[in-house]
Parts: sequence; structure tokens; C-alpha cells
Amino acid sequence: MIDFQLHLPNSLEDAFALLEQYGDDARLLSGGTALILQMKQRFAQPGHVIGLRRLPGLGDIGETADGGVRIGALCSQRRVETSPLVAGRLPLVAQAYRQVATPRIRSMATVGGGLAHGDPNQDPPPALIALGAAAILSSAPDGNGNNGGQRILPVEELFLDYFDTDVRPGEIITGLVIPPAPAGSGAAYLKFLPRTADDYATVSAAAVITRDADGHCREARLVLGSVGLTPIRATAAEDLLRGQPLTDATIRAAAATVPAAVDPLEDHRGSVDYKREMAQVFARRAIEQAAGSAAG
Repeated sequence: MIDFQLHLPNSLEDAFALLEQYGDDARLLSGGTALILQMKQRFAQPGHVIGLRRLPGLGDIGETADGGVRIGALCSQRRVETSPLVAGRLPLVAQAYRQVATPRIRSMATVGGGLAHGDPNQDPPPALIALGAAAILSSAPDGNGNNGGQRILPVEELFLDYFDTDVRPGEIITGLVIPPAPAGSGAAYLKFLPRTADDYATVSAAAVITRDADGHCREARLVLGSVGLTPIRATAAEDLLRGQPLTDATIRAAAATVPAAVDPLEDHRGSVDYKREMAQVFARRAIEQAAGSAAG
């Protein structure tokens, strides 16, 4: 691994100052499960690594005013997985984080670090997007005296390209806000594993389905992972479900639109055609499970 200088700021202000000082030669480190691997493989070669572990107030989980959940960026993924608040309010989130790699990795990896990494094969983003979660991005005052502040960005808009996010120079992800699940909704996250339980998925699917009083679909959100350069929201499938009875025929018709929506890469987990087919299968299963647990 290359030589680098490690900085351990004690405040956000110090971290912003270090980012300003070292610019493109600096990388942020929270859990380290992604960055250290990139550095070992020479995909990243920063001269300065800014460790965030000492920053206060970024490791908490709390309730928002509307009944949702706010998670600090330095909160470990293991803590999200085991949080009674998350499990009670947003079980889909706990379910998705529980499927990340191994407990040892989840105990080191952080919520903010995972989002900033921009890997489209991660487990949490499809579930977070399906629930309408947003990242909190904080910045320092600029040189013109303008105040820094927070930018609230939907996780759906965070991912721009393969390992590329809309975290701007000088910004740090400081938290995640997830609104309460809609009343009467059901949710599911499914992951098709090629080999071992700690591997990336060949395809993953997160669905949130809300029924109306007649049992029809009032709202639908369906997001696929590992089948594109970013997580992919299957809007055509969602449109076919809204206002319709959640019959087998309706669900299958919606899932049939998924292969055209995804854009998978061929790798050791499967060919492009195979991944398209599996995306349709797991989209259908996720919708069925979410619809089955939704209460009209």
C-alpha cells in the first residue's frame, strides 16, 4: 500500500479545513472497509487520509419529528441492523443492512461511508431509495463569507455513475434521514446470492407496496441493485401497479417491464441476459412479498 499521512480531526470544522487544504489529494475515512481495499489495489492513492471517527455526534440513531429515523453517518451498519428503533419503525432497513457481508464487516463499515463509496452492488441503497431516504451533506463556510450548511439529497439522486456520487468537493455526508413507511404498506428486500452469504448479489430487489381500502395498489416503489451502474428504480413497473388489484397477472406484468429497465454488466456472477432474467424474477418475488404484508 502507498505511503500517506493520516489526519484525525476532532470536529467537522477541522475536517473541512483539511479538505480545503489538501483538495484532490485527500480522501475521507470512516469505517475503512472500502477505502483501505481500494488503496491496497491501487485504485485510490491519496497522499492524505482524513479519519472521521473522532467527530462528535455522528454516531447516533434517533427519531425524527414525523416518526421517521435519523441515522448519523458514523453509525456502524451493525448498529443499524440491531437497532430496536430501526427494526420497529423501518424493518426493511434493518433487513437490508443485515445482508451486508459479515457481522465483522458490518461492525466496521459505516452508513455514511457506504453511501459515499457509490458502489451499485451494495445491499442498503435499493431499500433506502424505495423508502424515500435522503442523505445529509454538510459543508463549511466559503471564502466569500457565505455560511456553510446542509444539503438534503434523496439517496435516489446521490448515485451518478459507477462508483460516482453527487458528494461535492468540500462536502461530508453527516447523516441519513428515512421517512416513516406509508400507512398500510408492506416491504421486502431480496438478494440473489451467487456463491456465499457474504458475497455481492447477482441481483437484488427492494419493494414497498401500499394498498388502499379496497386492497388495490395505492403506491408502489421498486428498486433494483447490482444490475446497472447505479441502483435502478423501475418506474415502468411502478406505474403498472398503481391503482390496480394486486393479482398474480398484474404483478407479473409489472415485473415483465424490469429487463428493459436494467443495464447489467457481465461478470463472474452471470451474463447480461442471465442477470436481466433474474432481475425480473426477483422483482416479482419482492412485489409479491411486499404486497402480501401490506394491509389495506
